[in-house]
This record gives sequence, C-alpha cells and structure tokens, in this order.
Amino acid sequence: MEPISPKREFRAVWVTTLNGLDWPKTKATNAAARAQQQAELRQLLDQLKAVGINTVLLQTRVRGSVIYPSAIEPWDVALTGTYGQDPGYDPLAFAIAEAHRRGMELHAWVVTIPAFKQAVARQMGPRSVLKTHPELCRRHNDMYYLDPGLPGTADYLVRLCHEIVSRYDIDGLHFDYIRYPEGAASFNDAATFKKYAAKGSSKAVWRRDNITRIVRRIYEDTHALKPWVRVSSSPVGKYADVARFSSRGWNARDAVHQDAEGWLRQGIHDILFPMMYFDGNHFYPFAADWQEQCASRHVAPGLGIYFLHPQEKDWPLGVVQRQLHYLRERGLSGQCYFRSKFLTDNVKGLYDYLRTNFYAYPALPPACPWLDSIAPAVPRGLTVSDDPALLRWQPSTDNLGGGLRYNLYASRQWPVDVSRAENLVAPLLTETQFRYNRLAALSYYFAVTAIDRCGNESAPAQFTTQPPAAVAQPRKLQSTVIRPLSTPERKQLEKARAKKAKRKR
Repeated sequence: MEPISPKREFRAVWVTTLNGLDWPKTKATNAAARAQQQAELRQLLDQLKAVGINTVLLQTRVRGSVIYPSAIEPWDVALTGTYGQDPGYDPLAFAIAEAHRRGMELHAWVVTIPAFKQAVARQMGPRSVLKTHPELCRRHNDMYYLDPGLPGTADYLVRLCHEIVSRYDIDGLHFDYIRYPEGAASFNDAATFKKYAAKGSSKAVWRRDNITRIVRRIYEDTHALKPWVRVSSSPVGKYADVARFSSRGWNARDAVHQDAEGWLRQGIHDILFPMMYFDGNHFYPFAADWQEQCASRHVAPGLGIYFLHPQEKDWPLGVVQRQLHYLRERGLSGQCYFRSKFLTDNVKGLYDYLRTNFYAYPALPPACPWLDSIAPAVPRGLTVSDDPALLRWQPSTDNLGGGLRYNLYASRQWPVDVSRAENLVAPLLTETQFRYNRLAALSYYFAVTAIDRCGNESAPAQFTTQPPAAVAQPRKLQSTVIRPLSTPERKQLEKARAKKAKRKR
C-alpha cells in the first residue's frame, strides 16, 4: 500500500552541468545550436514537471566556472566547449524563468571549495581563481582547492554568492562540497593552521570552525539581501557514528570537517539534502539520525538513484522504493535525486513508479516559518469567463517582498478543501489567472490561495459559481481533468472566434 501523498514535501533533483552530464548536450556555438540548447532544458523541465518534481537544484558554479555572465569567474566549458566563451544568452536567468513558468522552484547549486583539476588549469583563462587569487589555492591530489582556513576564502565565496543572489530570482542557494576534500589528513594547510589557529587548538575543530564560518557569512549575507532565499547544502550522507552503527570512517563531521547538524542548530541553514547514496544499515540508521537532530528545520535526503543503473550497482527498484517509503513514513521533509538523467531515463522504471504511484498528486515545497511566518492576504476579485474558459483574480499582498505565487485547487465539493493534496491542481502559479479546458472542468468548484516565497499560504478564496451536472471523474484530477488549453487548442479557439467575428461584420 502506498503511503499517503502529502501536500508538502521536497521533490527535488540535482541537474548537473559538469561536462554536460544532465544538461546541456549541445554546445551553443551559433544561433541554431543555442536554440537547441535551450530546447533541451525546456524538455528536461517538462519531464521533471510531469513526474512531480517541485524543486530543481541547478549546478550554477561548476568547478571554478559558472553558467551566467559573472564579473568574478569565467563561463563554464559545458556551454560552448570553451572556458570563458559567452553562449549568447544567460542560461541561469533562462532556467529560472522556465522553472517558474512550470510551477517549480529553482535553487542555484554552487560547488564551493573545489576549484578545478590541475590538467585544465591553463584552459581556465585569466579570470580563473588561480590567476586572480593564487594565494587562496592549494593543490591536493589532482585538483586545486580553496583553503578554507584563509579569511580570504570566505570573502571570495561570499562575493560570488552575493553576485548570484543579488542578480537572480532564485528560490534557494545550495552548497556542494562545502567541506575539506577527501583525504583531508594530507591537505596542504599546515602553514594556514600555524598562522590562524589559536594556540592549543585541535586541527579538526579548527577546520570545522573554518567551514562553519564560511557558511555563516554566506547565510547572513544572503538573508540580508533576500530573506526568502532558502540556504541549503548536500553534506556527506552520514553525519557521524550513531549508537549502534559505525560510519566506517566516512562521515561529515570527522572525515571532512563538516558540522552540518550544527548548522541547523545554529540557525545558519534552512535545508539539508544529505548525500545518502547507501542502503541497508548504511542508510536507515543515519536517515533517522538526521531527522532526530534536525532542530525543527528541513532534511530531505539525497538518494543515489544512479546505483539503479546496470553499469553501476544494478540495484533493483525495490531498494529505492523502500527508502522512499521510509522517509515519508518517518516524516522527513522529502527527498532529492542524484541525478536527473537517471530519473528521466526511467532506469528500472523509477520515473513510471513515481508518476503513477508515489507522487499521486502535486506537492508544495515545505514552508520555512523561521524566515517568515505571516501568510499573504486572501486573493480578491475572482471572476470566471466562459469564452475562453478562464479563471482570474486580483494580485494579493504580503509583508515579505519577493513576490507572490498562487495555488489553484478544484473539487466536486464546496467549499474546496485546500488541505488535501488531491485537490491541488496547479501549484506556484506566477500569474493571476489560469486557463483550463472548459469541457474537462465541468462540475468542479475552484479555490485559489496566495503563497509567499517562504511557503506561507493564505486562506482560500472560493469560486462559488454552481457547476453544471456532474460528469464522470477520472482517477487523477490534476493530470486528466483540469488542464490548461494546449497551444493548438488555443490557436483553434482563436481561429474560430476570428471567423465568428468576421461573419458578424
């Protein structure tokens, strides 16, 4: 039996731009290729929307390079095939607009401490951090990393994140690799420790404090700019050893000096998406630990769905199904998938399972009341038009800023119960109207709510028009009964209206 589909949970996915693993596949070297690159992203977002995803974590800073026109770092190679080459448009702004148009949130995924491999250092050009701030960079294995113990590293990352938050209408800022690298014992920071650590300090504690200082600086700067932008990260999937189970030497706190649970307790994080790419006793006890230590903030574990692939661990689908059921039954805040290609490729039938079973109805991302807890005003001025079939309402008001979105609900009963997920038809609308298929909508009542950028939802405004006689109700209201007019339908309607007007003349 499937667990009840909740109205609120993160249904998130990582979209990887590194080497074009998830997107883009086409290099934007001319106008036609640029259009194809944009079409690929639209198609990907359509697929994610159709399966029920409500939160997209888009890799924005890759490895010392970015997917937007930055004053700090060069363009990423995945966009055009050349570091520093302008693709002819702003991919981040484009992605945000397309995600919002589909009622999905977009969070900017920022790879923080790693810079780039030594082998590509010369390709990065004059704006690489190795050229602009060589004093911050340290070699470790085959990579350059920023040294977290240097005060300049926090300054640099704050400036980079400030650029993104101030310029773009993102819903969240998501940190990846905000930690020391694997094999941290050999990381070359002895001179930094000697210069900046207090006398008698433990190196492990000093390193954790360095990472926490960076997190705090960015969190405070982000919320000074835009209080509604949720700050999150993807820590190592096991925080530390738990009472009955060892982390086998690989955990966030001790192996890479990442005090992720502490960030929640200190109020410098809103969401964690821990990378729980394990199963069995490596998964369940540690998922429970994250939940028990969440300090009333959000934890939505990341699931390693790439292990379903035959060339990886060839997990059966049941491994991921059991994890999904456990997380929902334990009351965690949702789940996140790594990575989008393994979801949209329907590996082992996961996409079909989510679309037809586990995500039976749409869901809204959970609210963050510690950022703001005041709901917007109830929408006013509700109108219903018959030709074309259109619901309209007046813009609502809110204390927070950042703009409002709207949720549309439909039900055979009046008043519409907006607490029920099965009544949610269209979440996070950016416009104050919704166009639907008139014939499919017969016999339904509608309600609309306003929702602010922290997830606070207003009381509903109810459309009180009596519906015509009842028609047979298909199984899935949101996907088969209520839907917007398609482009061909709209064009056909406009053509018919033009002919009618011409006959009248």
